[in-house]
Amino acid sequence: MPAGMGREAAVIQDWGRRLRESQLRTQLRLIPLLLCCISSSALPAGLAPLVVSPDLVPEGGGKATAPSTSPAATTRGGAAPAAGAASQAKPGSPRATTKKGTEVVVKPVPMEPELEPGVTEIRADHIRGTRSVETIAEGNAEVRRDDTVLTADRIEYRELDDEVHAVGNVQLKETEASIAGPEARMKLTEHLGQFDTPDYWFKREAHEKTGVEAAHTGPWAGYPSLKGGGSTKSSRQKQSQPTAAEREVSGGGHADVMYFQGENQYELKNATWSTCQASDPDWYVKASELHLDYDREVGEAHNASIVFKDVPLLWWPWADFPLVGQRQSGFLSPTFGVSNKVGLDVSIPYYWNIAPNYDATFAPRFMGRRGTQLATEFRYLTPTEKGESRIEWLPRDNVTGEDRALGSFQHQQILMPGLFGSIDVNAVSDKHYFEDLSSRVSLSSRATLLREGRLTYAASDWWNASALVQSYQTLSGVAPYQRLPQLTFNANRNELAGGTSFIMRSEFVQFRHVDEDKPEGSRLTLYPQVALPYERAGYFVTPKFGVHYTHYDLDNGLPAVPGGPLTEGRTINRTLPIFTLDSGLIFERDTAFFDKAYVQTLEPRLYYVRVPTRNQDEIPVFDSARYDFGLAQIFSENLYSGGDRIADANQVTAAVTSRLVDGETGAERLRATVGQRFYFDDQQVTLPGETPRTGRRADILGVFSGRVSRSTSLDSAWQYNPRDSQTERFNFRVRYSPDIGRALNLSYRYSRDVLQDLDLSGQWPLGGGWYGVGRITRSLKENRITESLAGIEYDGGCWVFRTALHRFATNPEDVTQAFFVQLEFNGLTSVGSSPINLLRRSVAGYGKINDPVGDRIFGAD
Repeated sequence: MPAGMGREAAVIQDWGRRLRESQLRTQLRLIPLLLCCISSSALPAGLAPLVVSPDLVPEGGGKATAPSTSPAATTRGGAAPAAGAASQAKPGSPRATTKKGTEVVVKPVPMEPELEPGVTEIRADHIRGTRSVETIAEGNAEVRRDDTVLTADRIEYRELDDEVHAVGNVQLKETEASIAGPEARMKLTEHLGQFDTPDYWFKREAHEKTGVEAAHTGPWAGYPSLKGGGSTKSSRQKQSQPTAAEREVSGGGHADVMYFQGENQYELKNATWSTCQASDPDWYVKASELHLDYDREVGEAHNASIVFKDVPLLWWPWADFPLVGQRQSGFLSPTFGVSNKVGLDVSIPYYWNIAPNYDATFAPRFMGRRGTQLATEFRYLTPTEKGESRIEWLPRDNVTGEDRALGSFQHQQILMPGLFGSIDVNAVSDKHYFEDLSSRVSLSSRATLLREGRLTYAASDWWNASALVQSYQTLSGVAPYQRLPQLTFNANRNELAGGTSFIMRSEFVQFRHVDEDKPEGSRLTLYPQVALPYERAGYFVTPKFGVHYTHYDLDNGLPAVPGGPLTEGRTINRTLPIFTLDSGLIFERDTAFFDKAYVQTLEPRLYYVRVPTRNQDEIPVFDSARYDFGLAQIFSENLYSGGDRIADANQVTAAVTSRLVDGETGAERLRATVGQRFYFDDQQVTLPGETPRTGRRADILGVFSGRVSRSTSLDSAWQYNPRDSQTERFNFRVRYSPDIGRALNLSYRYSRDVLQDLDLSGQWPLGGGWYGVGRITRSLKENRITESLAGIEYDGGCWVFRTALHRFATNPEDVTQAFFVQLEFNGLTSVGSSPINLLRRSVAGYGKINDPVGDRIFGAD
């Protein structure tokens, strides 16, 4: 076509377009006049929406208006979804929407509707652009898709590329993230792009029951835990027990640039990270490169350091850290402390997260006085088995000149439904191992280490059986007997004929001893019992009769004279009928104290025991000892534990208990009990070296406990000797704890000719975020302090500082002193040696002043 003809055609087309626009404007001017002629009932509800082609929106943006509303314009498209939160529009505000970029609909909207999944909505004061190509929103601009909201002064949205370019006061808000900065570019569907100089904040729910931490869930629920032995249980293991609750873990910081690398993937340059919410955080991780992976819930930092109060503390060329408190492989924060036994104590652990159900820790430990020790721990968990092993090795102790080591292995397994097996083996190289190398009183005072294997069958709800092999490594005192093996069968069947109950206790055990001068042999025990419980409202009576049969097959017996040689092996049989009668009354009355309703009870109880006398002096003592005298013991059949002594008895125990029960909640507020045992015969059966009782009355026991107020509780126990008119034992404790982090305890213990201790402990805020914690135990009998603890804590909001000095005496000649200091960064890690378990053990009612953070370092308490 000639050039002139092209220009002429263009002029004609332009003239036609202007004519159509003039006609349209004329029609738009007439619409208000027509609306005035229509009755109010026929207004918007009866009219079709006005459709305006996007091509007719004037350059520079059009503004849709409606009476008594602020102007707004909105464009909707059909892109794919992303994640985040939505904003609300003002009720009644008009909207301009584009469905797939084809048309603009202007109509009043009463409320902000929920977007359909994948629909993109753009709102702003001014909107302009080209259909299905580009939309430009200016003035309070907002892009919303699903739960993602992006706001800025100016937003460009390219629909074909699904790309957003935002400039000026940019904010990206999602359900679990909030990012702000001057400029951002991103593809909404793919979650790709970059954010310039952003300030960011992320939050996630931390799931506590993961991996090895779920050791007591699933098929393991209800099975017994490993007990005793030399396993040095750590704060990490204790805190790894599952909890049903979830906690929110959040963190954020600032960076030069943030790159979106897909959903839940963020790459940052010259970035910081902290759980402190302040704009100027007290601590943060500073890294030249920081990758946040919220799929694996792990952060990776290159050329990173922890900065606390503008002072760099630690530096790593590369490190990863948990974003929600979960476990992952890597070096852990070093622990350090000081004690008079080992000197400076520093450990740098490495944690290996082998699999969700396997992990290991390697912890080199430098001790200033002793040398360098290597400690390792391995844990595992499967649907049918779980366990842990631990090895400590000190090649040469600089003090003793010897190699020193510890080994520990615990394993539990479900062999088949109802059949459970366990192994618990512990050993140390010498009996002073814990005393020299541990700063914890619970380990330093250990007397034995357990070694046992056990099988338990409990497929029925009324009987069970077990097999056990058991021995000990003795660290102090007399070595106990080994059980090689022990077989037990127990049954308890209720609601038999006539309302009777049948109880069976049986055992076979072979006793061995490391000392050749100790008698050895086997013991078979059969103890069938029949009870007839009779219970009615207000009283109960339970007679019970049983026959206790014991058969000994001794390899060698007791010496004929004390200190002489063992006698030849022999068999001994012992048969004892045992009768008990337990009865009681229960009286109740309504009462009131301080205008509050209570139910007060009066519960007298009588317990009679009859066991005939049998001479048992020729029976060795394998596992029997006298029970500690108390309320539990005076309502038992036998004075002795184990099966080697069955005490003769013709006695009755009388006691009365009164309880004060809250009339509204049913909670017990106070309880008081007074009881005494009365004997009708002198004692005949005793342990070797024990003086038989000749009196007719035992000591009077009194117990009082309860909460005298919401924050104050009392516990007291008293043992009074009426024969000598003096107190044998007296314990008293009062605790005042009005809130978390506020606890005061005062206790007094007295045992005639044994001990007299006064103990004061507490935790209390000092003001300004500081807390004091301490304990002092003084032996009034020995006129010396046996244990003391002084500590101080500071809660900085997102970090906590703790320090504690502990001093305890395992014997009158030896004292252990230890110093703990810890700086804990909430949600990240801690530096130093943790005194948490020490404070919890020493101060009743101690409360951790910040949220718990998992400590993966074993032996850190």
